[in-house]
Amino acid sequence: MTTCNTPTAVTGPFYDELHVKYIVSLGHKLDSPSSYEGAVTEHLRMSGVYWSLAALSLLRSTEEVDAFMGLTKSIVVEGDEKLPARPAIVDWVFACYDEKSGGFGGNCSGAIDESPCPHDAHLLYTLSALQILAIADCLDDERLNKDAVEKFVTGLQNEDGSFSGDKWGEIDTRFTYCAFSCLALLGRLPLPNWEESSHNSTTVTEKRDGTIDIYKAVRYILSCRNSFDGGFGSVPGAESHAGQVFCCIGALSISHSLHLLNENEGGADLLSWWLAERQCDSGGLNGRPEKQADVCYSWWILSALSILGKVNWIDTSKLALFILNCQDEDDGGIADRPNDMPDVYHTFFGLSGLSLIGELGKFCDPDRRKYREIDPVFALPSDVVQRVGLTAQVMSASTV
Repeated sequence: MTTCNTPTAVTGPFYDELHVKYIVSLGHKLDSPSSYEGAVTEHLRMSGVYWSLAALSLLRSTEEVDAFMGLTKSIVVEGDEKLPARPAIVDWVFACYDEKSGGFGGNCSGAIDESPCPHDAHLLYTLSALQILAIADCLDDERLNKDAVEKFVTGLQNEDGSFSGDKWGEIDTRFTYCAFSCLALLGRLPLPNWEESSHNSTTVTEKRDGTIDIYKAVRYILSCRNSFDGGFGSVPGAESHAGQVFCCIGALSISHSLHLLNENEGGADLLSWWLAERQCDSGGLNGRPEKQADVCYSWWILSALSILGKVNWIDTSKLALFILNCQDEDDGGIADRPNDMPDVYHTFFGLSGLSLIGELGKFCDPDRRKYREIDPVFALPSDVVQRVGLTAQVMSASTV
């Protein structure tokens, strides 16, 4: 077993090769007909594949990810040479495309070469699909109907500026982030011009047919902010939650509207203090007061603090130790907290947390391997964000 443990301020081994093995083997395990985990996660497989690819992409190069996972070409699973080659992930993504709605489902039924039936389209899975295509450098694939996907996203915006996740109508600030991210990846996000006085109010503004009303969408996000702690909830008046905070701050960043945080008393600092107070005695972060620390908040909170320029408001060394203590030293992967079972969701967000605080790159000799960095806004490797040409607004780092 190989570990990476170049001396740093943070002690404890990092199980590089075990994490890679865990991620690469996960897809085959979930595909097994006897897999309980595969059955209960079938409906969200698109997001699971994105978490896997994004996690592996932080540890390995684009070429290695393709070779290990079969991103753009079919592969034969090691140990199962008698079985047919597994189709390329990109081909499977397009098999999950719902032509009737214009969005992507979380999975599809049937073999992808035998008229597969995609699950109902949803914004969550449409974003995961586009993120996978971005990692694979396939956003210009002729099978991607950008006009139809844009129409799907735009059609989910409600009169008050909010977004529903799908045709069934659930509203959540998560879906605003998904909508903005999808349109940004497609190159179809209309950016606001806040310098025009007519747009500095809550009055209805004109918008081009076929696009979202970006002004109403941003104002809806701000209406979900709680004045007493500076946080954001899923809808107006809902409890502040770190996951919702990321979605709202990320959406404001993507729409170049982050400066509007300072319209309210307390501004960005009030929110930053609430986020910093989520650090527990263990060094980990929780999502709201009186809850246990969980590795996933290493992403939800650190990404928001990174956008706000306030990462130094928490003890990053203690957080890094908490994440390292959540590793599975036998099989690889990262769990929600120490001694629990690992899963790919927490593995991705644990690795992302280490990346955001600058610790991930310290574990290996740069002459041997260089880890890629995560972008705090788009949750993609930074080199992918640069290649696609994505832009966002962030605040300068605090010196407090």
